[in-house]
Amino acid sequence: MRVWKAETGVFLAVAFVAAGLLGAVQPATGVPAEVVQLTQFGPAAGVLVVALLWPGRIRERLAGTLPERGSRARGRGLLLTALLIIGLAAGAYALWTGSPGFTDPRTLAHPFALVVAAQLVGACGEEIGWRCFLQPLLSARFGPWAASLLVGAVWGVWHVGVFAETPAYAAGFLVATVAMSVVLGLGLERIRANRLLLAGGFHTLVNLGMLLFMDEESGAAAPMALFGLACLVAAVPWAVVAGRRAPLDTIVAARRGAL
Repeated sequence: MRVWKAETGVFLAVAFVAAGLLGAVQPATGVPAEVVQLTQFGPAAGVLVVALLWPGRIRERLAGTLPERGSRARGRGLLLTALLIIGLAAGAYALWTGSPGFTDPRTLAHPFALVVAAQLVGACGEEIGWRCFLQPLLSARFGPWAASLLVGAVWGVWHVGVFAETPAYAAGFLVATVAMSVVLGLGLERIRANRLLLAGGFHTLVNLGMLLFMDEESGAAAPMALFGLACLVAAVPWAVVAGRRAPLDTIVAARRGAL
């Protein structure tokens, strides 16, 4: 078996099992799920196990994860896309219900600053696995498009709790994860530094937006379906730009090969 296949298998197995175990022990820890869900650290555990088993490869696998001195700040488009997703989803849901839905952060059970910080940490716990490890690993073998779709599908299935809801709810969620994975996969493809904070920031903005403007946690299918549709719409510009770049990248690669 090729090493990358073994790494992928180990990562996914640990990410799923660790998420289940962390979710089971969370009530005993006293950490409020409204602040951060410990299951989010399952992918980070997967990366850690891979690093222990293949220590000589992990630096290459996680290249570009952290900021680098002298690197240009890039990736604002990803964060703006996260805001666009929430704007589209919240706007559509307001039209659907006939009234704008908004939760005042001051009414939350925990300080909003704590929630924001914890959400960012939790999001990074996920994204170091999905976008910093698995996406580049699969992209090198199948290309960014296929890798983004695969990671999005796995990311969605990893949230096994959604399958306890209605089929419409689960379908909306899977559309959302695949579409967001396309945005992140294509958006990070040309970024060589600070990938973790960009992916974690995107993830955090989306989570906070859902917390403040949507009520999908109730199990209602409508907000989740509208969220999935918003993610799909937001992914279209990224797909169009990537499609236009593909022929140019092929030409550049061919010229380099001829030198």
